[in-house]
Amino acid sequence: MEKTYALGFDVYGTLVDPLALAETLRALVGEQAVPFAGLWRAKQLEYSFRRGLMRRYVDFDVCTRQALRCTQQTLHCELPESDQDRLMEAYLYLPMFPEVAASLNALKLQSLQLVAFSNGVEASIRALLANAGVLPLLEDVVSVDDLRTFKPDPEVYAYLARRTGRAPNQTWLVSSNAWDVIGAKAAGLRAVWVKRQPDMVFDPWDVEPDVTVSRLDELPDWFAQK
Repeated sequence: MEKTYALGFDVYGTLVDPLALAETLRALVGEQAVPFAGLWRAKQLEYSFRRGLMRRYVDFDVCTRQALRCTQQTLHCELPESDQDRLMEAYLYLPMFPEVAASLNALKLQSLQLVAFSNGVEASIRALLANAGVLPLLEDVVSVDDLRTFKPDPEVYAYLARRTGRAPNQTWLVSSNAWDVIGAKAAGLRAVWVKRQPDMVFDPWDVEPDVTVSRLDELPDWFAQK
């Protein structure tokens, strides 16, 4: 059966939970573990956005390590290099959200093309997804590293469509990040927002996702009716 749509799944925050690093951090920074994990993630994204705008590219792994250093300095909890290396290694073992594997399996049974689509370095994303046991459920890993820029640069979303061989309106982004959904819509793609927390706010930019779900396991039924 011909595949009707391509679905590009954002990885961090959509398939895996980067804030789960708070558990690893607890042994290193104690009660600061939760704010440390949150600030690290926020700085990681901020650095990728800024570098994309400035055209001063370094890959996402470098952004992540620099964000880690900034977080330590901000929270006044300097870690030895060995602990920093352990935390970077932990990024390859982030836990999947519990419904991910079953949801990808169910979508794979439909006429849908499934790929990972990430700001992350391809080798790192492949290792992460392999460690989680879901890499075989995806047909490809599409990384911004090929273009040396970051989401939400419109060229990145156009690249997803080209890599999947689909027209933009047949290419879907699936992401828990509202800024990512808005970026995809601005580039002419369709988009699913995974609203993982009830209190999450979608940026009021007069742009709306095509579909909003609270978990990925709501998607198979929705696409089955398309």
